[in-house]
Amino acid sequence: MKLEEYQLAKAALHMGASLAPADSKFTNLLKQCHHLIAEESDAAPIIPEKHTITPTVSAKELGVAEQMTVTVARPKYRHEFYQKPDEVVLTIFAKGIPQDSVTVDFGEQILSVRIEVPGEDAYSLQPRLFGKIVPARCRYEVLSTKMEIRLAKAQHIHWTALEFRRGATVPQRAIVSSVTDTQRPSYPSSKPKRVDWDKLEAQVEKEEKEEKLDGDAALNKFFRQIYQDADEDTRRAMRKSFVSILP
Repeated sequence: MKLEEYQLAKAALHMGASLAPADSKFTNLLKQCHHLIAEESDAAPIIPEKHTITPTVSAKELGVAEQMTVTVARPKYRHEFYQKPDEVVLTIFAKGIPQDSVTVDFGEQILSVRIEVPGEDAYSLQPRLFGKIVPARCRYEVLSTKMEIRLAKAQHIHWTALEFRRGATVPQRAIVSSVTDTQRPSYPSSKPKRVDWDKLEAQVEKEEKEEKLDGDAALNKFFRQIYQDADEDTRRAMRKSFVSILP
């Protein structure tokens, strides 16, 4: 009943009353359940009749076929969410819906999503959110296979769920401790770092000069070094000599 699944609650309470007919709490809870169901359907509450099941009848004798079952329809579209420190991203997996069939409204702590595709049953999602949001900074986008809704958090707190539940504890804002730079942990950053290309080139040249090679590799390095440090006439003579020894 607290989950507002009143039909399932009604079925469970009927079974409880059949197993414990002398317990009045099932009858009282059934009255509440009928009243809540009536409020949902805008009808007058129906007072259930008192159960008169003989105490000697066991649950096994009642039979599985006599137990009440309620089929609850699944939502038309599946949704899930993930979060960042400053926003919550809600994804509704609705494939191929037109942009003009979607209506999204943002409140201080309310989200209202309605999808009305011609010829299909309307879809509605109206949760009371776990925390407060900033409506002016919220936005949504309709894609080919889904729609994404970005909710800007009013406070940088961790949401333990998308919807608010009674009794849920809202964590306090994270406090950043004032530790020294040497004590502060480092984290990966997407901010590009400046590279001193002159310093990097000098380091590579130094490593090349200090590199120890053997055989043909050492000889090739020796001639490259001579060519690099020579004037233009010497380089021209070296190129001519190199061409003349080719097969």
